[in-house]
Amino acid sequence: MRSAIPIPREATQAKLDRRSAASARHRASQTYTTADRLEERAQQFADRLFIACDGERYSYAETNRRVNQVAHVAHALGVRRGDVVALAMENRPAFFFAWLGLAKLGATVAFLNTHASGKPLRHALDATGATRAVIGEECLGNFAATPDLPAGLACWLWPDAERPAEPAQRGLCTQDLAALASEASMQNPPAEWRAGLVAGDPALYIFTSGTTGLPKAAIISHARWLITGDVMQVTMDVGPQDCFYCFLPLYHGAASLSAGATAIAAGAGLLLRRKFSRREFWSDVRRHHVTLCQYVGEICRFLLSAPPSPDDRDHTLRKLVGAGLAPEVWHQWVERFGDRFQIFEGWGSTEANTNVINLDNWVGSCGRVPFWEKTNLRLVRYDIESDTHPRDANGFMQLCDVNEPGEAIGMVIDLPDVVGGRFEGYTSADATERKILRNVFREGDAWWSSGDLLRCDADGYCWFVDRIGDTFRWKSENVSTTEVADVLGDFIGLDAVTIYGVQVPGHEGRAGMAALVLQPGCEFDAAAFWALAMARLPRYAAPLFVRLAPTADMTGNYKLRKVDLQREGWDLAQVHDPLLVRDDAAQTYVPLTPAAVERALGG
Repeated sequence: MRSAIPIPREATQAKLDRRSAASARHRASQTYTTADRLEERAQQFADRLFIACDGERYSYAETNRRVNQVAHVAHALGVRRGDVVALAMENRPAFFFAWLGLAKLGATVAFLNTHASGKPLRHALDATGATRAVIGEECLGNFAATPDLPAGLACWLWPDAERPAEPAQRGLCTQDLAALASEASMQNPPAEWRAGLVAGDPALYIFTSGTTGLPKAAIISHARWLITGDVMQVTMDVGPQDCFYCFLPLYHGAASLSAGATAIAAGAGLLLRRKFSRREFWSDVRRHHVTLCQYVGEICRFLLSAPPSPDDRDHTLRKLVGAGLAPEVWHQWVERFGDRFQIFEGWGSTEANTNVINLDNWVGSCGRVPFWEKTNLRLVRYDIESDTHPRDANGFMQLCDVNEPGEAIGMVIDLPDVVGGRFEGYTSADATERKILRNVFREGDAWWSSGDLLRCDADGYCWFVDRIGDTFRWKSENVSTTEVADVLGDFIGLDAVTIYGVQVPGHEGRAGMAALVLQPGCEFDAAAFWALAMARLPRYAAPLFVRLAPTADMTGNYKLRKVDLQREGWDLAQVHDPLLVRDDAAQTYVPLTPAAVERALGG
């Protein structure tokens, strides 16, 4: 079903063609890189606003001057092409000054999670091989709490008036980079300083938020960053008159690639906020004339849970881009905030070598593939129970039928100068190899394994089903956590919902469990939740257990943290939140006790 702005398929096909052309424009061997893009835009849009944040405003020309100051200082401190410099900083203009200043030297910048400390921080530094770190003062505590920092790591401070650190923590840093930069030249550094750099070289290391183990550092080349900006500019018709709202952390690809690269490609503005605020969202949009916003996780649901306001439709926001927007939330969003939205729901990942995006407002779909032969994306059969890809008599994988869920995979295109379809992988060769499927449709071929289940209907529309590992089997039936969460997401008073499978001793498979966060002041109506689940879901898919959590446990990228919830399950010794179990005879959920669990399983 389409939303309020139907887009003719002829127009979407023309846009697909323009997207392909934008991607093909860049080559791995070209010498035009991130630094050249910024210098070009600083000339073309010199006085146009680029960054706004907490009262600070920087035009493209002023941003380039600040970036140049960092480049001159970093060069004087010994940074050269190919060096790896870590960057730990929250969303503020200095993030761009440091990042792009280092890019002008041909250094690779490793974005660090601003919450990481101890073992995860040490892992990130080891995985990237960073020899220097630019540390926002707000993140100094993370480094101070990590006693075994790599030997020889040079730490450079960027002060933060909003969150000053303790004097002892500041002592970790040998240089005040901001102070040095304030006295440095504002001129573009010589291009010779990055001589030998080509677009196929690594520009960034961005950590994925993997579901198991420590995060992996994905390699993002200059060409990949440039292509992302150019393709997304075409996709969303972004121009210099537009303004992005960026509250997602810049250390994630969703912000630094989709928002940052696209804004610079278009000469558009970028409104930065350190953290998402439900209360301030719409006032920010109105005050700064925001036209585009990137959503992820539960953001749209959070905004809908705020009390309605008479000026809900009085705003400039027209385009949303992201992933995870459930159909019922999509409908509620358009109904409440206006029918003039274009919503670009997509599927992909930071390291993906293929993707798909909704160009014609088809509600709930993550995009349409009109001609499979023009894409490197395929859906292959996947057996959830055995955790394997079934193969045919010749030993090859099998394509899915219409509406049959399967793993999305991307053919690895390994041609000398081509970037599109290339899998750039991770800093770990072993981790890279584990994401590649071989001999898929013929001997010797290679395909990137996404770990995501998608389905495609007869019209070519793709629909996200679940992550492999999140879909589970119960009562010999497959249960998609995403679909269950979507169905239950509009329960009255609900702020956030996470669905996951938990083990039950003596039973095969996993039973469904729902972690619910209620809006302030709301009481959980157990009978109403039972009635909603029974009305909308097969009995095997309705959650057997419920956990009432006080707050939504989020990752830094506003995705609900499922791993810890799964580990704790319904163990009363580990979980101190209220736990309930389904009681079908009483038509409600009741407090969890051994006897209540026995009755539920017996039923």
